[in-house]
Amino acid sequence: QVQLEESGGGLVQAGGSLRLSCAASGSTFRFNVMGWYRQAPGKQRELVAVIASGGNINYADSVKGRFTISRDNAKNTVYLQMNSLKPEDTAVYYCHYAFLSSAYWGQGTQVTVSS
Repeated sequence: QVQLEESGGGLVQAGGSLRLSCAASGSTFRFNVMGWYRQAPGKQRELVAVIASGGNINYADSVKGRFTISRDNAKNTVYLQMNSLKPEDTAVYYCHYAFLSSAYWGQGTQVTVSS
């Protein structure tokens, strides 16, 4: 089992910034993909950004140029720097950890962007 501990959500005005962190612990695997998904009320969960242990990155088009994902492999931690936040970024953000055929989710952290 892998446990994911998220932190960094909150309330921010449009144009502001937040940084999310997610630390993985337990039966982690050296080669993995970590990242963030989000789910707004009444909508499906969607990918925000993911980063592989080797460094490959994928962003949703809606966040390109505003969000930056990074990771510290030694700490099994992934970060999401969110700049120029918009009200439409409001959602519960979930950390995701995957390796081989296994996948784990964090409990989610609320991000609210006021206009």
